[in-house]
Amino acid sequence: MQISERLEPKKVSGFALFELGFRAFFLGAGIFAIVSISLWSAIYLFDFSLPMNGLSIFQWHAHEMIYGYTIAVIAGFLLTAVKNWTGIHPINSGLLSVLFALWFAVRLCFIFAGNYLWIAAWLDLLSSIILLTAVCRPIIIKKQWKQLAIVSKLLIILAFNGLFYAGVLGWLEQGVFWGIYGGLYLVLGLILTMGRRVIPSFIESGVGYPVSLFNSKWLDIPSLVLFLGFFISELFLRSQALSAYLSLALFAVNAFRLVGWHTSGIWHKSLLWSIYLSFWFITFGFLLFAASYWFDISAYLSIHAFAYGGIGLITIGMMSRVSLGHTGRNVGEPPKAVEFAIGLLLLGALVRVVLPLLAGDYYSLWIGLSQLLWVAAFVVFLLIYTPILIKPRLE
Repeated sequence: MQISERLEPKKVSGFALFELGFRAFFLGAGIFAIVSISLWSAIYLFDFSLPMNGLSIFQWHAHEMIYGYTIAVIAGFLLTAVKNWTGIHPINSGLLSVLFALWFAVRLCFIFAGNYLWIAAWLDLLSSIILLTAVCRPIIIKKQWKQLAIVSKLLIILAFNGLFYAGVLGWLEQGVFWGIYGGLYLVLGLILTMGRRVIPSFIESGVGYPVSLFNSKWLDIPSLVLFLGFFISELFLRSQALSAYLSLALFAVNAFRLVGWHTSGIWHKSLLWSIYLSFWFITFGFLLFAASYWFDISAYLSIHAFAYGGIGLITIGMMSRVSLGHTGRNVGEPPKAVEFAIGLLLLGALVRVVLPLLAGDYYSLWIGLSQLLWVAAFVVFLLIYTPILIKPRLE
């Protein structure tokens, strides 16, 4: 699953936004990260409103961060990784532009046509079919069946998006709940699965000295069983006690794994410590989730540990890494401002998750400040990566 990181220093001119999946979708994700959280800040802090029918503004925010921002990053990564795995272009530039346009249109439907979310549902369904077909076709042609474990998770995530729309349209009572929380936990499951494969190798090859990290396979089965149990308990059994115990066990298993992944060289490379800390935020989220059952701690802090700290940090880190590697740049020496962008996002995650634990009376202040830091981080990200994403790779 390693993505090419060859350095080819000669610059070329032209427009290459739809050459590979990561370009358009990473750029779109970066822009939407700014627009969506700016809108959410205006809604939460200044009573701005959007036209919504049968959907609360909190549900809009949750859905769009999962199925808008995060799915864009996943789509960009997988459409690029599949070519690396199989040697086959999963999608041509014309169809890629159509897929991106559909993703963009769904976002516009939620913002400007909230009373007609059935349009968004159909457009989202069509984009899901195109994405899954593009990702699966090369894998099936090359018979790389082990990669279907990753693709199957994407299929289930998109199926839960369908449950969300079934809920919005009044066809399924629990559809919105299942769609939002199922989507969040499935994204976490996908990150945990892919991270177990790639993060140790990224660290071993990136720290600049020989190191062999502890990454035992005997942790995989208990981790998978515990996560599946947590998923079923939270979504279908709705057993708070069972979910809390399973979450505590998930914290212990993942913390043990992360200790085995540590080496001091991580802290000298922003594209290493960002993905490493993202896993710690997810792990900390499991601890907070369990603690919310026994103590007076808001469960939303665990949700934002998962989402802001975990998903936010790993997506900006992976977008930064993949964009450099696949445009002929050296992932070991990213632009200096990349560390600043990731640092802003890390600070925002700490503000959103940790400061409410220490000074809960200023909760609205911490939310507003974390929103500002998120937007600032992605502004810096776009300033760095927009030229890189729209121009051809270095040769």
